[in-house]
Amino acid sequence: MTSVFEPARLGPLTLRNRVVKAATFEGRTPRGVVTDELIGFHRGIAAGGVAMTTVAYCAVAPEGRTERRQIHMSREAVPGLTRLAEAVHAEGAAVSAQLGHAGPVADARSNRAPALSASRRLSPLTGRFIQAATTDDIDRVTAAHADAAVLAADAGFDAVELHFGHNYLISSFLSPRLNRRGDGWGGTLDNRARLGRQVAEAVRAKVGTRIAITAKLNMDDGVRGGLRPDESVRFARLLEADGHLDALELTAGSSLLNPMYLFHGRAPVKEFAAAFPQPLRSGLRLFGRFFLREYPYTPLYLLPLAREFRAALSMPLILLGGVTDHAGMTRAMDEGFEFVAMGRALLMEPDLIERIRRDTSTTSACIHCNRCMPTIYRGTHCPLRLTST
Repeated sequence: MTSVFEPARLGPLTLRNRVVKAATFEGRTPRGVVTDELIGFHRGIAAGGVAMTTVAYCAVAPEGRTERRQIHMSREAVPGLTRLAEAVHAEGAAVSAQLGHAGPVADARSNRAPALSASRRLSPLTGRFIQAATTDDIDRVTAAHADAAVLAADAGFDAVELHFGHNYLISSFLSPRLNRRGDGWGGTLDNRARLGRQVAEAVRAKVGTRIAITAKLNMDDGVRGGLRPDESVRFARLLEADGHLDALELTAGSSLLNPMYLFHGRAPVKEFAAAFPQPLRSGLRLFGRFFLREYPYTPLYLLPLAREFRAALSMPLILLGGVTDHAGMTRAMDEGFEFVAMGRALLMEPDLIERIRRDTSTTSACIHCNRCMPTIYRGTHCPLRLTST
């Protein structure tokens, strides 16, 4: 039996255990560059015992940010990223940069640049039309992923996570609902998978084995007509055969159309509404339940879907979703997952992993209320943690 606290290999890395801090946008880059607050956030997570913490979100292009306060991977960002990597390393952990292009989830008004998707459509988030990516856009974004990975490696990062989920740009190409193209980038799964495979290949070609490369992959978009598990498994097998990735982190849901399918638990409509100015505030209060649908929370809630991928693949897999205690971690290891990823529980208790290592009966205090979600606009945190200290 494999223990979650055993060291593990991830590509060229040796990690001190098998727990990864999942990417959760930190909301601590008001000018789009690393701040002392962002460094402190990840230093605390690293000191708390995880093997690797993931910095989110690092956009590969200016229009690929969900909004303009996020990090854009440029030479100007490297000094801050270097300080962050050094701080995490000082606590004995590794650090990964989540790289991606938000595509249809990007706020064109905030970025002052048109949002891109596989096909032209009206954005339910902004009310503006999203442009269909041209072949020049596709080539530019592919190269931008590779260049961003080099910058991360130059800054001392140990890994990058390519964002293939949540209906961001690459995920929009995979989705039959969002991809209505009639050219070689649409239609069949082989065509819709081209961008993701091309990006993984370009990144590996640029960084070689300097750093580990993982990808966050949607198992199920959770929307009618979206990517479903059968096609996602086929895509994962293509990625495995290509051999450019060191692991897949399995996720679900659509930031564009159904975000709660990833999180499960209570939908914090009231709290989200309060985070926006009028008239969005009133609109969210009236209609937010249609966008933020609730799904019952259970421990390891993505495991049933993830089992299909474990059965079909031999490459390392990272289990996400409802991992909060030693029993859940052990179950994941027993079922063949090489790593587990945690998000909300570590927002409430950054030292949870070290406490579990010392006493395996330790349980998370996170109640999965999801009130942390609306805090991304003012520094992602657990409101319950703040009120209890």
